[in-house]
Amino acid sequence: MTSSTSAQSLGISELTRDERLELRPADSDQSVDAVIRSAYRQILGNDHLMASERLTFAESQLRNRNISVREFVRTLAKSELYKAKFFYPNSQVRFIELNYKHLLGRAPYDEAEITYHVNLYCNEGYDAEIDSYLDSPEYQANFGEQIVPSLRGFWTQRGQKTVGFNRMFRLYRGYANSDRAQVEQRNPRLIWDLARNLSNTVVAPSGVNDAWSFRPTHDRTGPARQGATVGQSSRVFRVEVTGLAKTGVRRSTQVLLVPYEQLSQRMQQIQRQGGRIASVTAA
Repeated sequence: MTSSTSAQSLGISELTRDERLELRPADSDQSVDAVIRSAYRQILGNDHLMASERLTFAESQLRNRNISVREFVRTLAKSELYKAKFFYPNSQVRFIELNYKHLLGRAPYDEAEITYHVNLYCNEGYDAEIDSYLDSPEYQANFGEQIVPSLRGFWTQRGQKTVGFNRMFRLYRGYANSDRAQVEQRNPRLIWDLARNLSNTVVAPSGVNDAWSFRPTHDRTGPARQGATVGQSSRVFRVEVTGLAKTGVRRSTQVLLVPYEQLSQRMQQIQRQGGRIASVTAA
């Protein structure tokens, strides 16, 4: 993925290789601050951080060059702060998905990777699970000791599987989105696609081409609104609408069949007419 136009249409234009931050021996205090902010944002999934939650001792160690960026990342990922945000509230599969995203900057490729980490945690514990990412040849090849991990799953590179591009969109829902604030909440994102060894459809993050970030959950228990699907111009979508006025009477529920090219325009029209979109699914 190198075209800026393509990146904009997919909602990943904010993510460029130039944003990779490396801590160098002669860097100023301002540069160290930028590295620390970037590490917090990446490892904590862009979640809000209060001043009282900061790991001040680890920050001091990094400022004094007593530890590397990799060890600072390790401290963050093993902290009670990280556990409280991502380990305790989530299922094990969701936790592993987030570890891949936060620590390696990509999505899991297949079910074998999930199974490996489930077994590792069960047999060796939490610390071994975190160390397995940070001590891996993949981490060293991409980030080394002093580069802050970043989302690399959207970019073509050696050793990166093509299916990882699609999978990253299930984990990344926009630059302003937090990994604790997504509509699908604690549900694993990739478990069904990985189990069936299928690639998933690319759905651009919210705010892209008027798309929404909502997706229907597999058990249909969660919100069922879905944004525009990239690259499916020949498809037709079933839009379920409530409260839409028609001939002066507000009907409880209506079902509309809308071509993909007209989907965004039709959704805006529904909202202007006072209707609510209950779900958008492929027809």
